[in-house]
Amino acid sequence: MEKLLENSNKVIVIDNLITGNKKNIDQFMDNANFEFIEHDIQERIYIKEKLDYIVHLASCASPKAYSQYPINTLKSGSIGTINALGIAKKHNAKFFLASTSEVYGDPRVSPQDENYWGNVNTLGPRSMYDESKRFAESATKAYMTTHGIQANIARIFNTYGPNMQIDDGRVVTNFIYQAINNEDITIYGTGNQTRSFSFIEDTLDGLLKVMNYKNSDVFNIGSENEITVKHLAKTIISLTNSNSKIAYKEIPKDDPKQRKPDLTKAKEQLNYAPRYSLEEGLKITIDWITKTYK
Repeated sequence: MEKLLENSNKVIVIDNLITGNKKNIDQFMDNANFEFIEHDIQERIYIKEKLDYIVHLASCASPKAYSQYPINTLKSGSIGTINALGIAKKHNAKFFLASTSEVYGDPRVSPQDENYWGNVNTLGPRSMYDESKRFAESATKAYMTTHGIQANIARIFNTYGPNMQIDDGRVVTNFIYQAINNEDITIYGTGNQTRSFSFIEDTLDGLLKVMNYKNSDVFNIGSENEITVKHLAKTIISLTNSNSKIAYKEIPKDDPKQRKPDLTKAKEQLNYAPRYSLEEGLKITIDWITKTYK
């Protein structure tokens, strides 16, 4: 919201608050250029005002949330996407879809570029999220082909930073919270599985570049700095001066072994270049979590 309100005449936010919190937008409520509507995009909605952009972010995106609300997650990616695309069609507005690196599943190639089709278990414990986003991409393509709408898709890789929910099962927030409280840091599996963590400012910079791209296309957005989960835990322990020890638990089914984006396309076509190092982003996030939750 902060980024969009800097360069917009008005921003209308629609959210069913299934995983969100109105406190996150309290600071905008008195802004004349901001409007909040509590509504589920799975149900149709009609906006009278002329709209230039439809930004479809709706989804239960954390493992804890999509496991708790599997059907809602599937509907937000399917029915919700169709409804959002319908709004874009009616207003002849540009459409932006927030997709995910999870469309690549447990990848058999690394790094993953936009032409990789993925390796997804349609019946697995993560399938409600993976398949909802894969459907959303297909629906977006169909509306581009059939109705000629301009649409761009961002496949977002692991993102972290201030204002995250502390208890939604994300690895960065889990580790930081455990570390600042000197609790055991829980790693699932050996900890040798890899992730590429992108600080929120870098991710937002990429999303805005995708939104404003002149042609319809799909882009990976994230960081190319691939590290092991074990390295992340050790880095957080060091940055927090924690006495935490690492505790290993059984790895969940279908947990991806590798996650690293190929950013060649985003760099060449969007001039996208992440600026924050892992340590810089973690320090900012640690400071926020410490002030907010300790």
